[in-house]
Amino acid sequence: MRLQVGDRAPAFTLTDEAGERVSLRNFAGQRLVLYFYPADDTPGCTAEACQFRDALSMFRGLNVTVIGVSPDDAARHRAFIAKYDLTFTLLSDPDRLVMAKYGAYGEKQLYGKTVTGVIRSTFVIGPTQRIEHAWYGVRANGHAARVLAALA
Repeated sequence: MRLQVGDRAPAFTLTDEAGERVSLRNFAGQRLVLYFYPADDTPGCTAEACQFRDALSMFRGLNVTVIGVSPDDAARHRAFIAKYDLTFTLLSDPDRLVMAKYGAYGEKQLYGKTVTGVIRSTFVIGPTQRIEHAWYGVRANGHAARVLAALA
């Protein structure tokens, strides 16, 4: 299942890098970029995270919060944040249940083979918690700039 523009964003409550619970309802009335990625400290995921980090002041200037979600646990997130000086929240979805709700987990093509895994995906969730933009099968390099352009 893939979400479309106008769909209600699926509710979630996940833990962040500090072990604190974060829910979609915490962002009611705000715009949120929620991006799903396979794993901390891998080449593509690092490039994507660092590009969001580098553009974060521009996102904040538009009153948009950026949050990343992967299956990694809080300890891995803390190490990833420290290593790359990331300045936004990372959430843990170890069971991939939230990813599945967003269509960001399932079958995909990897080097010509069908595998089941995290589908790199990004969503802009509006103040009424409806999907404003949805990207699936994202190429990590340059993606933060494409999201920013869509918001501008």
